[in-house]
Parts: sequence; structure tokens; C-alpha cells
Amino acid sequence: MPPQPTEPERARLHALFAELCRIESPFGREEAMSARVADELRALGLDVERDEFGNLLARVPPPPGVERSILLCAHLDTVPNHGPVEPVEVDEGWENAHADILGADNKAAVAVMLEAVRRPPPLGVELLFTLEEENALRGAKAFDATRLRSAYGFVYDHATPIGEIVTASPTYYRLAAEFRGQSAHAGIRPEDGRSAILAAARAIASLPHGRLDAETTTNVGHVAGGVGGTNVVADRCTFLAEARSLDDARVEAVVAEMVDRIHDAANDPTCDVDVDVTVERLFAGYRHLPDAPGVAVAERALRATGYAPSHIASGGASDANALEASGVHCVCLANGTERNHEPTERVSFVALEGMLAVTYALLSEAAASA
Repeated sequence: MPPQPTEPERARLHALFAELCRIESPFGREEAMSARVADELRALGLDVERDEFGNLLARVPPPPGVERSILLCAHLDTVPNHGPVEPVEVDEGWENAHADILGADNKAAVAVMLEAVRRPPPLGVELLFTLEEENALRGAKAFDATRLRSAYGFVYDHATPIGEIVTASPTYYRLAAEFRGQSAHAGIRPEDGRSAILAAARAIASLPHGRLDAETTTNVGHVAGGVGGTNVVADRCTFLAEARSLDDARVEAVVAEMVDRIHDAANDPTCDVDVDVTVERLFAGYRHLPDAPGVAVAERALRATGYAPSHIASGGASDANALEASGVHCVCLANGTERNHEPTERVSFVALEGMLAVTYALLSEAAASA
């Protein structure tokens, strides 16, 4: 079994994690978090490269005679918080003292990776910290992956029990529909109006929604329209929807169906409005073979630290999706955080320390592999 984290390492890990959580960093506003991580990297004696988007890359050199390196990646942003973040200890874990996110997604990974490279690693380590992961992986998609030297890498960005290895992740489409009708006084001339809100509501009600099958989901997540009052027939309304699936052909068929239903609603005689629909594929899915190098190393590292590895298909995405699309073999690992994106988000002390132990094991197993 690889060496376990020492007491000073565990104490330092918890202190750094709590400090990072206090730094609010919703996507698009990660400056303070980025500056703190860059300072920590420089304090470790590492050069920090910042690309045009703002992603940070640092390299820990390998020991003499070793040429191999692996990538460790985490994102610096969180989903938006609506109040302060004050980490407190509750039932042997970290939670926010306020009813809001903690930021363990993904600051648990950031803290673990920074602490792990304080020990001289047995091979080279590239540390990539991205921005705006929570905004459709924008940072990782903007990063020039040809700058990396590692054969493969890992991200710790799945809020499920340690041991789970994400071997399949979905392709994701976003749809934006903008309805344009005709305004009129709602009490005097309603028959002269054409309600964009009515058309949008009819479209939304007609769309497939929720879990469509074991690999495919859809959702409408945002609706906006009207003038803020009730006495005007609304001439504008927009909504945002998504579709994702582990099966590319399936998600493309679902997206086509959604577009058709949106147009059908706009053209319905009771609505008769114009509509523009924009469709974007924001990231591509992937599937790992069971014997892929990163998967095999992860399995050995998990077993070495007492965790039972298992392969899962996820409905979520991570920076691994963007890196895989750029040609970098990258494996997403569950990190034991709980209820990410929710006001009851937490991470247990055992999970936080466990991922540090797993990281030491990953470095050892990667160094030992041919």
C-alpha cells in the first residue's frame, strides 16, 4: 500500500480547502481564486503559465532519469452562489454555514492536487486549472491541449463515492428559442395581439422532458418574456433547453424533434408567431475502453488505497470531455463530494483525505506502468 497522508499533510489539506471555499468564484468571476492558486503554485517553486483564456498550467519536473508525466486537472469556478461561503465542520465533514453551495465542486480537487505535489512525485506532473467549467467547459475547450506532454490525465469531478470511474459521458446540445409575436392592450384589444408567451408555453409543454431512456435526458432550464406587467399581450419570449445522451445518434434525433415541435407551436393557428431556434453542440461525449491506460492505472490506485473500483456512465460532463475531444486521454474520477450545486453540498473529512491518498497512489502506479 502506498504511504498514507501524514497528520501535517491532512491538516494542511483541510486548511487550504476551507480557505479556497471562502473565495467566491462563480464562473466568469474566478480572478481571486486564480490568483490564490497561482500564488500557491509559485510558493511550491513552480512556474505558472496563464493562457489567453486564463487557464493555469504548471509543471512539476520528474526525478532524474524519468521522462513520463501525467496530467491532473481541476476547475477553479463554481456555479453561482447567492450568499457567503463559510466552511464549518459538521458531522466529520465540511459544509457551508449558510444555505448555499460549499464549493467542494471542484475546490476539493484543487486542494488535493496542490497538497499532493508537495511530496516529490515519482514522475512528472502537469497541473491544469481551468476556468468556466460550469459554463459548458469553456476554459478547457479554449485550452491548447498540444501544450501538454502527458500521455494521459485525470480529473476529480464527479460527486459520487470514491471508487467510481466515469467511462462514458454524454454529448450535450443547447437550444435557444426566441418567439416574436405582436403586442396589444390585454384588456381593450387582446384579439389584435399574438402572444409569444403562449407560443413558448405551448412549445415547452410539447417537448420531451426529463429522462427519456437510460442514456438520454432533456430539460428546459430558463424562460424569460413579457414586459413585467399583465396588461400587455407579450410580443417576446425566449427559453433555453438542453438535450444530452451517451448515444450521439439518439441525441441528434431528439434535438431534431425538439426543433420541429418548437416550430409547430409557433405556427399553430392559436399562436401564429415567428420563432428563431439556435442549436449548439457544446461538448462531445466519450467512451473509454475497460483497458484504457488511464482507467487501468486508476483501478490499481483505487485498490491500493482500499477502494473497490467500478465503471459508471454519467449524465454529466467534466473537463475530461473537452480534453478527450482535443485528443488527450483523460479519466474522470468520483471524488466523494456530495450534493454538488445544492445548498446542502458537503464533503466528508474521510473523502477529502481519501482522494489525497488516491492521488499519491495514482502517481505511484503511473510511474510504475510501462
